[in-house]
Amino acid sequence: MNQSDKIQTDTANQPASVDETANEPGAPVGDEVQPAIQAEELASRTADAGPNESAGTFAELGVLAETVEALDTLGITSPFPIQAATIPVALSGADVIGQAKTGTGKTLAFGIPVLQRVAGPGRDPGTDEDAAADTAAAALSAPSRRSSRRRRTRTPSAVTGQTPAHGTPQALVVVPTRELAIQVTNDLLSAGKVRAVRVHALYGGRAYEPQIAALRAGIDIAVGTPGRLLDLARQHHLELGSVRTLVLDEADEMLDLGFLPDVERIMAQLPAERQTMLFSATMPGQVISLARRYMNRPTHIRAADPADPGTTVKAIEQFVFRAHSLDKVEMLSRILQAEGRGLTMIFARTKRTVAKIAEELSDRHFAVAAVHGDLGQGAREQALRAFRNGKIDVLVATDVAARGIDVEGVTHVVNFQCPEDEKVYTHRIGRTGRAGNKGTAVTFVDWDEVPRWQLINKALSLPFAEPPELYSTSPQLYADLGIPEGVKGVLPRQERVREGLDAEEIEDLGETGRGRGARSSVKRGAKDGGKDKDTTAKQERARAPRQRTRTRRGVKIAAEDGALDTAGGTTDTAAAVNAAPAAVAKAVAVAEPVAEKAPRKRTRTRKSAAKTAAPKIEYVAEAPAAATATATGEAAAVSNNDGDGDVNAGAVANPKRTRVRSTRTRKSAPAKPVVENTTDTPSPDQ
Repeated sequence: MNQSDKIQTDTANQPASVDETANEPGAPVGDEVQPAIQAEELASRTADAGPNESAGTFAELGVLAETVEALDTLGITSPFPIQAATIPVALSGADVIGQAKTGTGKTLAFGIPVLQRVAGPGRDPGTDEDAAADTAAAALSAPSRRSSRRRRTRTPSAVTGQTPAHGTPQALVVVPTRELAIQVTNDLLSAGKVRAVRVHALYGGRAYEPQIAALRAGIDIAVGTPGRLLDLARQHHLELGSVRTLVLDEADEMLDLGFLPDVERIMAQLPAERQTMLFSATMPGQVISLARRYMNRPTHIRAADPADPGTTVKAIEQFVFRAHSLDKVEMLSRILQAEGRGLTMIFARTKRTVAKIAEELSDRHFAVAAVHGDLGQGAREQALRAFRNGKIDVLVATDVAARGIDVEGVTHVVNFQCPEDEKVYTHRIGRTGRAGNKGTAVTFVDWDEVPRWQLINKALSLPFAEPPELYSTSPQLYADLGIPEGVKGVLPRQERVREGLDAEEIEDLGETGRGRGARSSVKRGAKDGGKDKDTTAKQERARAPRQRTRTRRGVKIAAEDGALDTAGGTTDTAAAVNAAPAAVAKAVAVAEPVAEKAPRKRTRTRKSAAKTAAPKIEYVAEAPAAATATATGEAAAVSNNDGDGDVNAGAVANPKRTRVRSTRTRKSAPAKPVVENTTDTPSPDQ
């Protein structure tokens, strides 16, 4: 993490680059103009130094020895120009607006003063010891001619007459995204680990309980997003009355219309006597005017390289191509095989586009992960950790990862879609070419995006007003980006060496909100020899035993055609399988006659009619008898097909129903005449 000394502040050659707010109409006179005067003198001192000795060391800037020791362990020995210009002014207690290009150390520019102005654990920020330390640090960094009013070393206890509780946050850093909150927290923890300064990140997507527990245990610096900070403050878990320093990182985004109401509500809960610092790479004039409403005569410090007057870093080589939407993925897959490519970040405007790109690159065997708002916080942090650790080398993201994210080894940035404006473009390509390293930025512009790109090109004074039209097979694409000849759109097998996203464990954060699950649009490990986690879990899950009972026309059978599904069955089922042939034969023998029976014709009569049926026979005439015989013949013909074999059987009574069946005869037999019974012996029918 050695920092480069090559970039010089524009205050070195042009002292007017430090905004002297005292020169504005109506500005106060006397002691209140001292910060601007100090900034001029600081600029003069920097101008007298050479290119490699202008910044000096952190100790010369008045930084505490413990902080210098912690920075040395990180390999940071000399400050960046923005740090050299900002730290002395910030230690004096003045409000600061810091502006520098991406990747030039803005986090430590405000982080070191914040760490130095807070008391460590177990020490009251209102004690004389800490006040003396602050005064000594200010004495090292500023001339003796300064106003005690502008030192701002007074604590909230001096203003309100109350001693702040131990563990109440003394500094507040507000950032626009969760990923940036994590990064700033880690940087402050690393710089303050010798003093054991307690820094905690408060952001959404995580469970409230760990954050509430940390607040109860006590923290010195709170880093968070506006939404979660307001939630904790409304629940009376976060006390902001003791905050002495407020920092708005990526201030142009924080003061945008979307965040401005939340930021104003946070500021309303802070003490009036506080130090406010704003930092960003892009600081439009209207944002500066708006910021001064919440600041007390701020000092505007702009740091730039005299040899690089542009708004983007000179070390970033930029390419802009007009590309067809159906050919972008093919072009992208070939760019990812360029010589010397390291980690790569791909940006798109919408969450759906990000998910689609990640899925298509995964199908082409690239180690890729996605970061967008529809993912759970655990999945987003997993993807960033895997990207930092080198387990994946391609990260596709929306603009949630476009600001402040600092990952070593990022060599390429690709804008899959044209950015919204010049600020977004500047922050996107600023993920590469950091800390003096070189980088490559490629932007795809579709035909309908050409007017928007021309506005960006004009605002940044870039030489790409008319981007060339290229395709995945264009020789210029291969020549400009160093793509070897013969490269196709699929990563060769011998280059699939990354472990993939599945190699990074996902942390259980107790997530809240709609994005609870670790949803990802990438087929994790599908093309790298791994298996989908959901599929593996389903295969490992024990299958419940399944028992089946088979019947045929109401008759229970043990098997059908001698085969049964015995997977997960019992021993009874196995025994049924062994007895299957005999059971099937018996069941078929019983069931066959039933299957061929025709519907019977039945005549229903009452019991009284059945008892008196015999006496009425003697009065039946010949003609009705013949008709009756014909009817009985038809019934006999029907019953003859049933296979009973008894054609002379008499009437049969159903024991369960009071029904009388007619006498069955063959259809071809002549009808028998009814003979009058002259004997007193009752007939069998009677």
